Amino acid sequence: MLIMVLLMTAERSQLYYTCVFLHVSFQAIQASVMTSSREDDTPCWLDAQLLQMLSGELQRCRQEAAPFREVSQALDTAIYHCSLLMAQCPASVNRRLCQHHLEAIMSPLKLATDRLSGNATRATTSHASPGQRLRSWLGW
Repeated sequence: MLIMVLLMTAERSQLYYTCVFLHVSFQAIQASVMTSSREDDTPCWLDAQLLQMLSGELQRCRQEAAPFREVSQALDTAIYHCSLLMAQCPASVNRRLCQHHLEAIMSPLKLATDRLSGNATRATTSHASPGQRLRSWLGW
């Protein structure tokens, strides 16, 4: 049982850092789009290869998150919005819509990160037993 808990903890920790990496990466893309000197209605010229690489990492992360249902759901939402953005890039989406898609990707990534860290359930588990808190943190 202890080995299983340690494996779940290691998996959860790795997923957490992958979600943080993805969130920060999409934030950097958004910052680049926002600081562009182009008008809001002009086409957004994202690096499609970078977006494709991040999408692949997002897909891999989702596969590894399969044991954690609440995290998987958040990652599914991020993947959906990333796919919408990729279908329109490059140059088929204006900056405003691009920023909307990036926000729609980052929000569920932040939720997944919170759930993996236990922050999303801390308020609801403050009165729970230590065993219940551990099961919640492990996604059981």
